[in-house]
Amino acid sequence: MHESLRLGLYAIPAFLLLMAVEFLSYRREKEPKADRAGVSARDTATSLSIYAIGQLSNPLNHFIQLPVVVIAAACAPHPLSSSDWRVWAAALVLADLAYYAQHRMGHRIRLLWAGHSVHHSSRHFNLSTAVRLPWLIPGSFLTAVADIPLALIGIPAWMIFLAHSIVLLFQYPLHTERIDRLPRPIEFVFNTPSHHRVHHGANNPYLDKNYGGILIVWDRLFGSYAEETEPVRYGLTTNIDTHNPVKANYHEFTGMLRDVRRARTWRGRAGYLFGPPGWHEPAAAGSRPTPAPTAEAALTAPASGPADGYDGAAPTDRENKEAAPV
Repeated sequence: MHESLRLGLYAIPAFLLLMAVEFLSYRREKEPKADRAGVSARDTATSLSIYAIGQLSNPLNHFIQLPVVVIAAACAPHPLSSSDWRVWAAALVLADLAYYAQHRMGHRIRLLWAGHSVHHSSRHFNLSTAVRLPWLIPGSFLTAVADIPLALIGIPAWMIFLAHSIVLLFQYPLHTERIDRLPRPIEFVFNTPSHHRVHHGANNPYLDKNYGGILIVWDRLFGSYAEETEPVRYGLTTNIDTHNPVKANYHEFTGMLRDVRRARTWRGRAGYLFGPPGWHEPAAAGSRPTPAPTAEAALTAPASGPADGYDGAAPTDRENKEAAPV
């Protein structure tokens, strides 16, 4: 754990330097490309403030996750040696697979999405977006479950956390529009800026795709891969229009609690917590169904508004048309 925190601190100067270089490259560009979101000084300031404040809460997040992994490691029948390079290789590959599982959970379980959504809340995609990370992640103990198999096969707990730090650091330079496609063999195996632009897309071909950390092969294997084929619209399906770091972090969490409070049944409350974003409580038996809109109403409806068929219930950020009741 100590090594992973130190690694993160050492990376901060490199983060800031690369961020400044990217920012200046956009400012010096004479003819910006129309399909790029570019940079915004105010948006970058919001991302940096979110990161700075988040450093205060990170120890608490680690404190929540640490016991789960440490206890599992203590139960390992055959602890592995950190002096063996094969253990390091296994730790990195398996931590990347665990990250894929955790990341997918973060998009498909609303309690976890309530924390992760801040990372997707910017309508820009640049290196400052990479540090727009959540504070006090609700349900973070759930994601630690994905690390239990690594600990049980004998990988030391500190090595698991260090491997996760490497996976996260790898993704920092992926948050950019300045790099186009890389050679095909690299694009096939590894996560790249193109793949990660898809992941941050709020338009339908890209929604909830490309969860990989270092390797994109997990997405290819588990059916969550999408190619970058059209311009990406960044942000949330229902954007929040705020640069307040507190609101950016907790807007989805407050929306989730509002839905839970309004739910009529315990099944509904559980669905709003553990179902996918966009899940709605089934209509009560005997209630009148909402009439389908007429053709005239459809023609006169305003063109602007939330995306993905938002129906007037308390807003969720990643509205999914295919979400089914749990």
